[in-house]
Amino acid sequence: MWKREVKSIILVALSAACMAFNINSFVNVVGLYPGGFNGIALLVQRAGSSFFQVGIAFSLISYPLNILALLLSYKSLGRRFLIYTCLSVGLCGLLTDIIPALPITDDVLLASVFGGIINGVCISLAMIVGGSTGGLDILANVYGHKLNKDPWNITLGVNCLILLAAGLLFGWDKALYSIIFQYASTQIIHLLYKKYQQATLFIISDQYQQIYQTIMEHTHHSATVLDGTGCFTNEEKKLIYSVVSGQQVKSLIREIRKVDGKAFINIVKTTELDGRFIYKD
Repeated sequence: MWKREVKSIILVALSAACMAFNINSFVNVVGLYPGGFNGIALLVQRAGSSFFQVGIAFSLISYPLNILALLLSYKSLGRRFLIYTCLSVGLCGLLTDIIPALPITDDVLLASVFGGIINGVCISLAMIVGGSTGGLDILANVYGHKLNKDPWNITLGVNCLILLAAGLLFGWDKALYSIIFQYASTQIIHLLYKKYQQATLFIISDQYQQIYQTIMEHTHHSATVLDGTGCFTNEEKKLIYSVVSGQQVKSLIREIRKVDGKAFINIVKTTELDGRFIYKD
């Protein structure tokens, strides 16, 4: 158990360090706005420098915003999520202030695409181990549970409002490039972090009762057993139908194979679900 926790802490720290590197080496170099609380912090930081000739540390803006989000959501946050998020936010803010900029490219489009990819990987890495990179990720975790919906498209919409403010203050070219950054980041999150995605399983097996129990124990989701007939053999078959979280599919299939190694399993990506669906923490 302790090895898992140590591994998770290392991954959260790595995520925070990569996020700080990304801010300094991609975002700041070409003047992008990453959205979320990091985007707000950079917006305030650049406004202070441009309009008031005041230098403000990134962490002095990021920390209060994230503390506010944690206070608003702490009743819905688990202890592990809270600790990992505080570690991520604290380390990212500190490293952003002290790591020197290492320009990778001065091409705005390249920085938008690859910076967005790195940003999405960092967010996904923290979320996969049970934490977050702070900001809107905190609210996404909390209200994703409450609404039973994928929160990332809503997050993208909120980020576009932040970029609107950036465009009004500093010009539209970097704001529009930042939308590319946000889109790339969101697509990577959808690819790597599957908690708020669903998959439909169609399983043909004679061991349907044991498979149903496996699904219940592993995912806390129920299933429906349908009667069918195999057209080739003309034998009666049982079809188990269930919808589970996308992140549970691989481990669930392994457990099902332990019950029936010959089971026929069809996995279908569920693009939309209307009904009560509970996500397992």
